[in-house]
Amino acid sequence: MTEKEKMLNGEFYDSRDPELIRIYHKARKLLLEYNNLNSENIKEREKILKLLFDFVGKGIWIEAPFYCDYGENISIGENTFVNTNCMFLDNNKISIGKNGLIAPYVQIYTASHPLIASERIAQEGNKSRYKTFTRPVDIGDNVWIGGNSIICPGITIGNNVTIGAGSVVTKNIPDNVLAYGNPCKVMRELE
Repeated sequence: MTEKEKMLNGEFYDSRDPELIRIYHKARKLLLEYNNLNSENIKEREKILKLLFDFVGKGIWIEAPFYCDYGENISIGENTFVNTNCMFLDNNKISIGKNGLIAPYVQIYTASHPLIASERIAQEGNKSRYKTFTRPVDIGDNVWIGGNSIICPGITIGNNVTIGAGSVVTKNIPDNVLAYGNPCKVMRELE
Protein backbone atom coordinates (compact mmCIF):
# COMPACT_ATOMS: atom_id res chain seq x y z
CA MET A 1 0.00 0.00 0.00
CA THR A 2 1.37 3.43 -0.91
CA GLU A 3 1.64 6.27 1.58
CA LYS A 4 -1.08 8.11 -0.37
CA GLU A 5 -3.38 5.08 -0.06
CA LYS A 6 -2.64 4.90 3.67
CA MET A 7 -3.40 8.63 3.98
CA LEU A 8 -6.76 8.30 2.22
CA ASN A 9 -7.61 5.15 4.24
CA GLY A 10 -7.10 7.01 7.52
CA GLU A 11 -4.01 5.00 8.51
CA PHE A 12 -0.73 6.44 9.78
CA TYR A 13 1.30 7.61 6.79
CA ASP A 14 4.56 9.36 5.93
CA SER A 15 3.71 12.91 4.84
CA ARG A 16 7.25 13.27 3.44
CA ASP A 17 6.72 10.44 0.96
CA PRO A 18 8.06 11.46 -2.52
CA GLU A 19 4.67 10.96 -4.23
CA LEU A 20 2.90 13.15 -1.67
CA ILE A 21 5.64 15.80 -1.84
CA ARG A 22 5.27 15.88 -5.64
CA ILE A 23 1.49 16.44 -5.35
CA TYR A 24 2.10 19.08 -2.66
CA HIS A 25 4.54 21.00 -4.89
CA LYS A 26 2.14 20.80 -7.85
CA ALA A 27 -0.59 22.32 -5.66
CA ARG A 28 1.77 25.06 -4.44
CA LYS A 29 2.58 26.07 -8.03
CA LEU A 30 -1.10 26.20 -8.98
CA LEU A 31 -2.01 28.13 -5.81
CA LEU A 32 0.76 30.66 -6.41
CA GLU A 33 -0.56 31.23 -9.90
CA TYR A 34 -4.20 31.36 -8.78
CA ASN A 35 -3.60 33.70 -5.84
CA ASN A 36 -1.69 36.14 -8.05
CA LEU A 37 -4.14 36.28 -10.96
CA ASN A 38 -6.12 39.39 -11.76
CA SER A 39 -9.65 38.82 -10.45
CA GLU A 40 -11.05 39.66 -13.88
CA ASN A 41 -9.24 36.73 -15.49
CA ILE A 42 -12.15 34.34 -14.92
CA LYS A 43 -11.26 31.77 -17.59
CA GLU A 44 -7.73 31.29 -16.26
CA ARG A 45 -9.01 31.04 -12.67
CA GLU A 46 -11.48 28.32 -13.71
CA LYS A 47 -8.74 26.48 -15.61
CA ILE A 48 -6.44 26.42 -12.57
CA LEU A 49 -9.21 25.21 -10.25
CA LYS A 50 -9.97 22.34 -12.65
CA LEU A 51 -6.28 21.37 -12.57
CA LEU A 52 -6.11 21.70 -8.79
CA PHE A 53 -9.34 20.07 -7.53
CA ASP A 54 -10.88 16.64 -8.01
CA PHE A 55 -14.24 18.19 -8.96
CA VAL A 56 -15.31 21.74 -9.71
CA GLY A 57 -19.01 22.48 -10.20
CA LYS A 58 -20.22 25.18 -12.54
CA GLY A 59 -20.36 28.69 -11.17
CA ILE A 60 -18.04 28.24 -8.19
CA TRP A 61 -16.09 31.28 -7.03
CA ILE A 62 -13.05 31.16 -4.78
CA GLU A 63 -11.59 34.43 -3.55
CA ALA A 64 -7.83 34.76 -3.38
CA PRO A 65 -5.85 34.03 -1.43
CA PHE A 66 -6.91 30.42 -1.00
CA TYR A 67 -4.77 27.67 0.51
CA CYS A 68 -4.83 23.87 0.54
CA ASP A 69 -2.36 20.99 0.90
CA TYR A 70 -2.93 18.83 -2.18
CA GLY A 71 -6.02 20.15 -3.93
CA GLU A 72 -6.79 16.87 -5.65
CA ASN A 73 -8.80 15.67 -2.62
CA ILE A 74 -11.25 18.59 -2.83
CA SER A 75 -14.65 18.53 -4.56
CA ILE A 76 -16.85 21.63 -4.63
CA GLY A 77 -20.41 21.69 -5.98
CA GLU A 78 -21.96 24.23 -8.33
CA ASN A 79 -22.56 27.83 -7.33
CA THR A 80 -20.51 27.57 -4.14
CA PHE A 81 -18.67 30.68 -2.96
CA VAL A 82 -15.46 30.45 -0.91
CA ASN A 83 -14.37 33.78 0.53
CA THR A 84 -10.85 35.06 1.12
CA ASN A 85 -8.12 33.43 3.24
CA CYS A 86 -9.68 29.98 3.57
CA MET A 87 -7.45 26.98 4.37
CA PHE A 88 -8.50 23.47 3.37
CA LEU A 89 -6.07 20.82 4.65
CA ASP A 90 -7.13 18.10 2.26
CA ASN A 91 -5.02 15.19 3.46
CA ASN A 92 -8.26 13.27 2.97
CA LYS A 93 -11.38 14.02 0.95
CA ILE A 94 -13.15 17.34 1.45
CA SER A 95 -16.53 17.39 -0.26
CA ILE A 96 -18.64 20.56 -0.34
CA GLY A 97 -22.08 20.49 -1.92
CA LYS A 98 -23.81 22.99 -4.17
CA ASN A 99 -24.89 26.54 -3.23
CA GLY A 100 -22.47 26.76 -0.32
CA LEU A 101 -21.25 29.95 1.31
CA ILE A 102 -17.88 29.66 3.00
CA ALA A 103 -16.98 32.91 4.80
CA PRO A 104 -13.46 34.38 5.21
CA TYR A 105 -10.84 32.52 7.24
CA VAL A 106 -12.74 29.23 7.39
CA GLN A 107 -10.44 26.30 8.04
CA ILE A 108 -11.28 22.72 7.12
CA TYR A 109 -8.96 20.06 8.55
CA THR A 110 -8.76 16.39 7.65
CA ALA A 111 -5.42 15.56 9.34
CA SER A 112 -4.93 14.67 12.98
CA HIS A 113 -2.35 13.16 15.32
CA PRO A 114 -2.36 10.93 18.42
CA LEU A 115 -3.06 12.94 21.57
CA ILE A 116 -0.31 11.37 23.67
CA ALA A 117 3.10 12.83 22.78
CA SER A 118 4.95 9.49 23.04
CA GLU A 119 2.51 8.01 20.50
CA ARG A 120 2.61 11.10 18.26
CA ILE A 121 6.38 11.58 17.97
CA ALA A 122 8.67 8.91 16.51
CA GLN A 123 12.40 9.49 16.95
CA GLU A 124 14.60 8.40 14.05
CA GLY A 125 18.16 9.15 15.13
CA ASN A 126 18.25 12.90 15.74
CA LYS A 127 15.11 13.52 13.64
CA SER A 128 11.51 13.52 14.80
CA ARG A 129 8.67 12.15 12.70
CA TYR A 130 5.08 12.90 13.60
CA LYS A 131 2.44 10.24 13.22
CA THR A 132 -0.46 11.55 11.18
CA PHE A 133 -3.81 10.04 10.23
CA THR A 134 -6.80 11.53 8.41
CA ARG A 135 -10.60 11.57 8.31
CA PRO A 136 -12.71 12.98 5.45
CA VAL A 137 -14.99 16.03 5.78
CA ASP A 138 -18.37 16.13 4.03
CA ILE A 139 -20.41 19.33 3.82
CA GLY A 140 -23.90 19.16 2.30
CA ASP A 141 -25.82 21.42 -0.07
CA ASN A 142 -26.96 24.96 0.81
CA VAL A 143 -24.60 25.30 3.78
CA TRP A 144 -23.37 28.64 5.10
CA ILE A 145 -20.26 28.49 7.29
CA GLY A 146 -19.57 31.74 9.14
CA GLY A 147 -16.17 33.44 9.22
CA ASN A 148 -13.28 32.12 11.30
CA SER A 149 -14.95 28.74 11.79
CA ILE A 150 -12.96 25.53 12.05
CA ILE A 151 -14.24 22.18 10.77
CA CYS A 152 -12.36 19.29 12.42
CA PRO A 153 -11.40 15.95 10.80
CA GLY A 154 -14.13 13.40 10.17
CA ILE A 155 -17.04 15.86 10.36
CA THR A 156 -20.23 15.63 8.32
CA ILE A 157 -22.42 18.73 8.04
CA GLY A 158 -25.90 18.10 6.63
CA ASN A 159 -27.89 20.03 4.05
CA ASN A 160 -29.41 23.48 4.64
CA VAL A 161 -27.22 24.22 7.67
CA THR A 162 -25.95 27.54 9.00
CA ILE A 163 -22.80 27.45 11.13
CA GLY A 164 -22.29 30.66 13.14
CA ALA A 165 -19.07 32.66 12.88
CA GLY A 166 -16.17 31.55 15.06
CA SER A 167 -17.49 28.03 15.59
CA VAL A 168 -15.32 24.98 16.16
CA VAL A 169 -17.18 22.00 14.69
CA THR A 170 -16.11 18.86 16.56
CA LYS A 171 -19.25 16.73 16.04
CA ASN A 172 -21.50 15.97 13.07
CA ILE A 173 -24.27 18.48 12.37
CA PRO A 174 -27.67 17.22 11.04
CA ASP A 175 -29.73 18.75 8.21
CA ASN A 176 -31.74 21.97 8.56
CA VAL A 177 -30.24 23.50 11.70
CA LEU A 178 -28.49 26.59 13.02
CA ALA A 179 -25.38 25.60 14.99
CA TYR A 180 -22.65 27.69 16.57
CA GLY A 181 -20.16 27.94 19.40
CA ASN A 182 -16.97 26.38 20.67
CA PRO A 183 -17.63 23.54 20.62
CA CYS A 184 -20.31 23.99 17.96
CA LYS A 185 -23.78 22.89 19.09
CA VAL A 186 -27.16 22.77 17.39
CA MET A 187 -29.17 25.75 18.64
CA ARG A 188 -32.38 25.32 16.70
CA GLU A 189 -34.02 23.78 13.67
CA LEU A 190 -34.44 25.85 10.51
CA GLU A 191 -37.56 25.61 8.36
